[in-house]
Amino acid sequence: MDGIIDTVSATHAIVPLLSLVKTNGKVVLVGAPEKPLELPAFPLIMGRKLVGGSCIGGIEETQEMIDFAAKQNITADVEVIPIDYVNTALERLLKADVKYRFVIDIANTLKP
Repeated sequence: MDGIIDTVSATHAIVPLLSLVKTNGKVVLVGAPEKPLELPAFPLIMGRKLVGGSCIGGIEETQEMIDFAAKQNITADVEVIPIDYVNTALERLLKADVKYRFVIDIANTLKP
């Protein structure tokens, strides 16, 4: 891969991500883990890889990113849940039993 956008906000290993990017590849952190991540120098030096960070951009930057993702057919893996599943979803978050981001389907679960 040329690059990875790491959105994980929990403490996690970054070395496996570095192994996925090619020489001169980049890993950009946009999640904010509570504890510092371990970042060994050897995988960076030997692979000429970069690790950077970015805050959330403004509306124009966000639109550019969405347009780029659409053009490249980059999609997100999500778990769509009804509103009445939110408490269970929070319990699953606490247990680290989540593979994808939760998306709450408001339109199809709110009752008139």
